[in-house]
Formats: sequence, structure tokens, C-alpha cells
Amino acid sequence: MNADRLLTLYEKVAEAPDAVPRLRRFVLDLAVRGKLVSQDAGDEPASELLKRISAEKARLVKAGEIKRPKTVDPVAAGEMAFATPMGWTWSRLADIAVCLDYMRKPINGTERDRRIEGKSGDELFPYFGATQQQGWIDDYIFDEELVLLGEDGVPFFDPFRSKAYIISGKTWVNNHAHVFKGILISHPFLANYLNVFDYTGRVVGATRSKLNQARAVDIPVPLPPLAEQRRIVAKVEELMALLDRMEAARAQREATRDRLTAASLARLTAPDADAAEFPANARFALATLPALTTRPDQIKPLRQTILNLAVRGKLVGQDPTDEPASELLKQIGEAKGAAKGRKGARAKGVPAATESTDTEVPLGWEPVRLEHVAVSMRYGTSIKCDYDEKHAPVLRIPNVSSGQITLDDMKYGPLSEADREALSLEADDLLMIRSNGSLEIVGRPAVVPPEAAGMAFAGYLVRLQTLKEAINSRYVWLALNSSAVRDQIERPIRSAVGLKNVNLTEFGNLSFWLPPIAEQHRIVAKVDALMALCDRLEAALTTTDTTRARLLEALLHEALDPATAAVTEAAERARPFRDRPLTLPGA
Repeated sequence: MNADRLLTLYEKVAEAPDAVPRLRRFVLDLAVRGKLVSQDAGDEPASELLKRISAEKARLVKAGEIKRPKTVDPVAAGEMAFATPMGWTWSRLADIAVCLDYMRKPINGTERDRRIEGKSGDELFPYFGATQQQGWIDDYIFDEELVLLGEDGVPFFDPFRSKAYIISGKTWVNNHAHVFKGILISHPFLANYLNVFDYTGRVVGATRSKLNQARAVDIPVPLPPLAEQRRIVAKVEELMALLDRMEAARAQREATRDRLTAASLARLTAPDADAAEFPANARFALATLPALTTRPDQIKPLRQTILNLAVRGKLVGQDPTDEPASELLKQIGEAKGAAKGRKGARAKGVPAATESTDTEVPLGWEPVRLEHVAVSMRYGTSIKCDYDEKHAPVLRIPNVSSGQITLDDMKYGPLSEADREALSLEADDLLMIRSNGSLEIVGRPAVVPPEAAGMAFAGYLVRLQTLKEAINSRYVWLALNSSAVRDQIERPIRSAVGLKNVNLTEFGNLSFWLPPIAEQHRIVAKVDALMALCDRLEAALTTTDTTRARLLEALLHEALDPATAAVTEAAERARPFRDRPLTLPGA
């Protein structure tokens, strides 16, 4: 094992995705190959241990304590996955352990509940399945330490999840786990090996992998001397405890980063923040962001902050020569009067005026409700749709839920000519999801692109049409996705059971600030530029994660097989993105 190199590169590999799970697997790989502790020439060789195991099994059979096991073939050279150290030997699982599957017994949950009803905890015993305890029962089958190896429903091909585990004391095991009793061997060593063994070609089943008993008992096992098994287990426990501490420290470090990032961004959007302090807060956030942002998932709150700043007038400067938003509202009112009488043109019950409780409305802006900027709002069709393309194309929730219109998985509906005309979308219309089981999706908008113009829309969607000369639909999209509006949408329906719904009146009541049309365009352009920066930052962090993962994988592989593995110079020189300066477009 190249420990010096591992320590030298630790700062890079420690941040790799799944670093600690990979290191746990690495420790076990070293352990079962004899590379974790040194060999002792004074240990009884495993070949002699096998003789004692065979004698002990014969004694147990004669005493009637176990059934006579079936004979298995010796391990062939082609089955030996690696060369074993001095004193080790290869054996079959059936050579060193007894399979007790004939004693296990499944009991369904209803029967177990009936049997344990009214009984105290002292009268109950753990009931085990494929990978863990499944519940309790009022009796036991086994009363000793055993190794359970999953039979089905087991993540055989996930390198970081367990396939085998140890039970002890009075227990019950169902038929989803093979039961093995080791003879004169260390159960922890055996379980560790079974958790890193490659089950390729040994399990069957396309959708639910299953390891049959016959294929389980003939698993080839590298057997160390018994004394070395115990030293290996002790070292594994020591290193796993160290990795647990590393994982806890990393989790604490990431939580601290997340809190600091959230606090830095929150200072920018706090409702009671002093406007004079905003430039200083922004400089502080930009200065600390590269050090605090180390994971792709941390970009999401940055995107949200950009939206929140945009709709509060803090992303671009105000121009006193811009036509004020109050004039835009007059134009919209006139257009709305012309649309009077159209179905769904107005959300009934919406107050005619809106008063702002915030005294910091930017110059030229107006506090509005969504109904004030809409020329019309209406629901879509409830007609049943299918894949018959001779009918009219109808956009549904799956076409909108990503926040933008996608034309994948289109369906079509037999709409009348009148409905086709009434539901025909125009470019820059907004479609909003009014009903869904997911709180995160309800109320989310999407701007209709030119390629979707002329299509209809389904009943769980609401169309909002605006006066294009007065309203930039992309700005309304930003406002509807801001934290303030999302809170207005989610708060009343957060506790709703099942489908969460927002009706036309509730959509119309959503309040936000409306800037002059010229400033709307500037805001949208600035947001697009910053979101492009976020895209690059997220991609760079993803690339950095990939580089770290490859570096860690190469390093661990080299430690296991130094003759064939090497760490590339490019990976060693990889510099985390967080060490690079962050610049904003136009800054």
C-alpha cells in the first residue's frame, strides 16, 4: 500500500464523492487480500486449520448437531481472484462453514403481529431477513453467532452496500437469507469477505437477483491462519472507527459550509436589510462563495438568490427615464377591457387594488397581483388525450414540470374547432401547474416557446396571457419562482393531503413587484447571464468531482495492484474549482 502517496493526495481525494464509502471498501479489499496486516511465520498455516475444521465438522455430524454437508470441488486456479500471502490457502465456503438453511422458517408479517400482540419486550426475539432485521417474533430458531448472506433482494452489485452480516443470541431467520455457521474461523472475517466478493455470474434473475444455495456454498474463500484472521478483524475495526470519525468530521464541515453559504446569501435578500449595506454584503458573498461552494448541489441556493434579488430591484440599477410601471398597468387595464367576456379572462374575487407593506419599492416599480398583469387566465381542457396524432397536440404537466416547455411524450386530444381556438397557445404565454401531488411542482410556470405556439393545454394547467408591450413573460416567470411568491403558493396548501391545488383566484392573488418594461428586459438579460455563470460553475464542480473520484479510484487500485495501475499526471495536477477566482459577467 502506497501510504505516503495517499497522504500526499489526501486533500484532493477526501473531497471526492463517496470518498469514505470507497475508503471503507478499500480497507476490506486490503484485508481479504492479506495486505492490511503483516504475516507471522509462527502462525499455524491455513492448510493445517482446514484439517482441524474437517475433523470438527465430522465430530458435529457424528454428534447429530449438524447434517452431513455435500462434498464440493477444490478451488480451481481460474477461480482464485488474487494471489494469497504466505500461510493462506483457498477453500470453498462449504469447507469452512456449515449451511443451516434447512432450519430457517419464514413467517409473514400478519402472523408475526398476531403472535407478538400483548407480549412484553422480554418475550420477543429479532426476526431477520436478507439484509437486516425485519421485525420481532415470540420464539427463536438459533442461539449462537452466525453469518447471514442474502439470498434475494440483495444489492449484490453495489460495491458499497452489505450482502452479509452477523447475528448473535436468540434469533429467527426467514428464507431470504442463507445461514452459515463458521467452524473454527472468524465470523467477522468471513462477513467482510462476502461483502467484497464479486457475485458476477453467480446470481440469477433479471429483475430480482437471487443467490441459490448451491452457488453460495461453493463460493471460493481465501483463508488466512486463524491468528491472522483475528489480527485482520481488529485492524479493520480500528480503521472503520477512524473512517466513521472522518465521515462525521466531513459531514460537520459540509454542514458548516452550507450554513455559512445560506447566511451570506440571506444577507442579500433579507426584507429588513439596509439598502446602503447591500454593496458590502454583495462583495462579501462574492468573496466567500468560491471557498464555500464545493459541491454541484450548492449551486441551487445561489440560483434562488439571484431570482430573489432580481425581483426586488437589486440586480440592475433603476433608470429614472424609464416609463414607470404604473403606466404599464393602465395599458394592461385597457387590453383587459377589450378581452372582457372571454372565458377565464379574469380571476373572480381578486381585489381591485394592492397595497404594499414594504416601503422599499424601487423607483418606477409598482406592487401588483398576478391578476393585474394578466390580460386573461384560464384552465385547459379536461378531454382525455392519447397518442393519436390526427388530433390536436395537448401540453400536459410532464411537458411543463421542469420549468420550461418540453415536447417529449406528447399526447393529442379530439378538440372541437372552438376549443382549439380558445386553447391555442401563443409564444410567450405562461403555463402554470395548478394541481399535483408534489408541493414543489404546484404553481411552477413555464414560458411557451415559439415551437409550442398553436398547441392546446390540459386541465391541470393554467394559461396566463399578458400584454407583450407591457410585460416580459420571462420576468413574470422569475417572480413566480422567487421565494416570496413560492411561500404564498405553498403556505396555504403545505398540509393538504393528496393533491395540492391552486385555483384561478389564488393564482390571481399572488403578489410581487413590477418594474418598468425596459428594466424588466435588463433584469431578464442579467439573470440569463448569471444563470449561465451558474451553469459553468456547476459543470466545473461536477468535473472536479469526477476528477477527484477518478484520482481516488486510481490511487486505491494502485495500492491493490501496483504492478498494473498508475495515477495519471493530469489527475494529480487537478486543481479544485473552488481554488479559482469567481467573476461575474459585467462586473
